[in-house]
Formats: sequence, structure tokens, C-alpha cells
Amino acid sequence: MGHLLVVESWVGSMSRLLPRAIREAGHEFTFLTRDLHHYLRSAPEGTAHPLLGARHVLTADTNDPATLLPEVERLHAVLGFDGVVTSCDYYLPTVARIAGRLGLPGPGLEAVENACRKDATRRVLAEAGVPGPRFAVHAEWAEVDRAAREIGYPLVIKPVDLCAGMFVRKVADETELAAAFRALAEFPVNARGQRRDPAVLLEELLDGPEVSVETVSYGGTVEVIGVTDKSVGGAPAFIETGHMFPAALPPADLDDAERTALDALKALGLMDGVVAHTEIKLTSAGPRLVEVNPRPAGNRITELVRHVTGIDLAAACVDVALGRTPDLRRTDTGLRSAAIGFLVPDRTGTLHTLDADGLVNAPGVLEVQLAEPGKAVRAAGSNNEYLGHVMAGDADGPGARARVEELLDGLRAGLVIR
Repeated sequence: MGHLLVVESWVGSMSRLLPRAIREAGHEFTFLTRDLHHYLRSAPEGTAHPLLGARHVLTADTNDPATLLPEVERLHAVLGFDGVVTSCDYYLPTVARIAGRLGLPGPGLEAVENACRKDATRRVLAEAGVPGPRFAVHAEWAEVDRAAREIGYPLVIKPVDLCAGMFVRKVADETELAAAFRALAEFPVNARGQRRDPAVLLEELLDGPEVSVETVSYGGTVEVIGVTDKSVGGAPAFIETGHMFPAALPPADLDDAERTALDALKALGLMDGVVAHTEIKLTSAGPRLVEVNPRPAGNRITELVRHVTGIDLAAACVDVALGRTPDLRRTDTGLRSAAIGFLVPDRTGTLHTLDADGLVNAPGVLEVQLAEPGKAVRAAGSNNEYLGHVMAGDADGPGARARVEELLDGLRAGLVIR
């Protein structure tokens, strides 16, 4: 039995999947947070609160490595940790620091920091020859304006240190760029109280479909679990509206995506102790790397993988954090594809009606999660404003996405926001 230190978490899907995987494998965990009140809300999706399964729930300033690392050393001397993990992007470098300090399994700090910083990822991969968009990184408006003209409009502006698509925008001209630049400048601290870097990343706008490659790195090797396709909407934002696993693409496109992901992981040094989610655009000029996430995929993609292959990526994350060989054996689950679609609000108000009668028992449905009437709704600008999701599977082939879209069309017809 292993004892994991879990440092912070999202309040959502992975916050349940990770504790469940720890428990089902016979391990235990101690949860460490700077703000327990962040988690003291209703249990996610009506289930038992995941923190109820913790051996200990402790507080420390997880945003201050100078005080955190000595404190974790003292805790380790008493409690004895066998691994350290997080499900929250903003604490992945912190976990790498702790693992290095305590001599626990995991990737190196530099590799994790470079993957978590979009600008550093761009620089490392460009030096290694991994294909990506033309880009520039600047903090001052005059330099941003000049670099945008050099790259050419339309282009994409991104924060270098946020996630979930926050403040990522397509801009068509200098006016739109200036508005997006100001919006980022007015968001100096992230949701976890960490001060942001004022630099922005400008990128060439890429054409073609977007996919993600799900991988597990252990023992110096990387195993590709599969490729997920993605649908994106909400322009000028880039909101993930759905996913299907496995991606219904020609073998050559799948090979291109997998090869690009492997090259990126190697260049960054993420070859051991990482479950990764690497996003790639299959452009008319070939594959282009979007970003590398050194953690399991969000948006329930891990559950799509599990429904189709039987592979539990949350359990794999636990295994590699403990320095163990993950179980990546595929089983026949009876499904050939699984897809998820998100209900994305296009206006602000209060949710009045969302008619889901009979949806849970509809053919092919695997999961339904929907907001309750009375919820305050905000027109979506990132992946944080969903009103819920529907997941469905197909036993015969790649029909899961079409089934999900059919079910979502029914939901949208009965959606009332006032």
C-alpha cells in the first residue's frame, strides 16, 4: 500500500477520479491545501465529497515554495509519503519541486515548468525542431503590436500561464488585439491566488482539425494510449465543445499526431512518471504542436478512454506517481467509440428550464450531468462555463459523436435562459 501526498485539486471531474483510483488500488492519501474553504462546497455532481477519503487533510501555503518545502519535509518525516501528485495545472511545478526535494518519483522540475508555461514550451520545441506555429512573446503593448504585424492577422493571443482556454482569443486586427491585451492585463492573479506573468503569447492562426494524444511515460519510455478528436466553438474564443475517442481519422493523420506528440515529450524531457495530454493541429501544412499538458486529460476524456479500452488513466497517474508500472492492458469493453458533448451557453442570465426527461435512459447514453434551474449563467468565454454534458458510446464504430450531437440538439431545444 502506498501513501500519496495530493497537493491541491480541481473541484470537478479529476477531483473524484484521482481519489477513487487511489482508493481502488488500495492506497491512501493526505490532502494538502492553502485554502480548505475552496473545497468546502457541495460534493461534486452529488457524490460523496472526495476529501472524505483522505487519511489527513492539512493546510500549508502551497503558493510559497520557500515555506512549503521545509513544511513538507517535516510532514514526510512523520507521515512517510511514497509519491506526490496533483490534478490542478497550477500546482504541477510545485509537485515536481516536492518530488525532487523528497526523492520521490516524477519528472524533473525544468521539464514540468517548461510544459506548464506556453511560451517556454514554444521555445523548447522550436529549438528541437518540433513543428509549431510562428509565435512571439512580449509583455509591452508596443512590442506586442509590432510582433502581431510581423506574424500577420488574423492571429491568436494567449496568456502564458492560464488554462481551460481562459483569455485565448482569435483577433482579426489591431483593435481586437488591443482589447484582448487589456483584458489579460486586468486579470493579474489567477483563481488560486498566484500572480500571473504579464507576458502574452502571439501565435499564427492554424487551420485544420485539432486532436489530442493521450500518453503514459514510465521507465524512460512513452506508450501512446490513443488519439482523441476535439470540436471547438465559441469564436473568437476557443471553447472545447466536445470530444470523441478514438479519433475517426485516416491512419496517416493518426501517425502524424502520435509522432509529433512523442517528439514534443522527448524534447521537453517528459519521458518518465507522466500521464500527458498533448494537443495538436492537423493543418494543411502538416501537424503543428498546440500545447503539452503533463497531466491526464480533462473534460472527461479519461473516461472516454476507459469506456473504449478499459484503461484507467487516473489509475495510471497514481501508479507512475508511486514509481510503479501502470496497467495499460486493453480489454474488450463492448464499445468502439465514446464521445462527450458540452452544453455551452451563448448568453448571460439565469437558467430557467433545461428539459432532460428520459435522457439518462436513452440508448447509448453513458453519462449525463446538467445544471439545475436557478443557476447563474454567463455567456461562455472559456471551458469554465458549461451547463453540463452528455456522454454516449457506440458498440459498432465511430458513431458516438453523432449520437451525442443528436442528444444535445434535443437539450438545446428545451433550454431557456432568462
